[in-house]
Amino acid sequence: MMNRYLGLAAILVLALIAPFFIYSVTLMTILVFVIFASSFNLLLGYAGLLSFGQAMFFGTAAYVTGHILKTTGVSLEIALLGGTLVGAVMGLLVGLVAVRRSGIQFAMITFAIAQFVYFLLLQSEFTGGEDGMQRIPRTEIFGFIDLSDNFSFYYFVLAVTVLAVALFYRIVHSPFGEVLKAIRDNEPRVESLGFKPDRYKLVAMTLSAAMAGLAGGLKATVFQFATLTDVSWAVSGEVIFMTLLGGLGTLAGPMVGAAIVIALNDFLAQFGEWALISQGAILLAVILFFRRGVVGELAAFVRRLKAGGAK
Repeated sequence: MMNRYLGLAAILVLALIAPFFIYSVTLMTILVFVIFASSFNLLLGYAGLLSFGQAMFFGTAAYVTGHILKTTGVSLEIALLGGTLVGAVMGLLVGLVAVRRSGIQFAMITFAIAQFVYFLLLQSEFTGGEDGMQRIPRTEIFGFIDLSDNFSFYYFVLAVTVLAVALFYRIVHSPFGEVLKAIRDNEPRVESLGFKPDRYKLVAMTLSAAMAGLAGGLKATVFQFATLTDVSWAVSGEVIFMTLLGGLGTLAGPMVGAAIVIALNDFLAQFGEWALISQGAILLAVILFFRRGVVGELAAFVRRLKAGGAK
């Protein structure tokens, strides 16, 4: 337990000093996708639900947050709460349609709804269509704290990310989270014990969508624009890649996966299509050789070392 707390303290110290050495926008992008990948991890890693449409919550919340900031001038945290709420409501509505199905049927339903949402946002006037929503302002936090420059805004994004990850940890380690894992492993057995799996999956879908909405709202304020790319299937695919790479069903998996993918994209951006080729090659290697992801394989390796030492 002490080692875990020391590790968390070390990570927090590194996060606090990171913007002195690394471009703050890159760091904020990683933090945004840590929340986004955690939202997907809650669905697939703990509830066993594969969503191909996670970007619809992310992108819609980005547009809503941006629209609130551009038209009302409310403080930033209110706009983020608005985007998060819209994500949660969307998750509830999609869940009412989708959670009665599982496996590939659930995945295809979420994909189909996501494509409909993409078309709806493309045709909507407030989104700017193919041009996107530009010049989203960063209003003051709590009405009086100015975080207009990227360096200071990084610490706000970091604080939100820490709270979101702490909430994710609390959810998956609560009695609710234990039931979710039981549903993932053996749904008929859980139903035979008197639980209603569909209700638990619906709550998980709503919580996951809310977290994705928070990530989308943060993304809109970090880059100060929102585009149709945020709602596209490619973004849904990227968050799946991050979660699988880091490790499904682990707290640190989405963090590691997001950091690796964003850093890799940033480094390979100068090589054009090589970024996509490298992602495909890495995903293939993970599927073939590291099926538990980076974090899962490291944890398994540590367990083997301890078992060997005990002998």
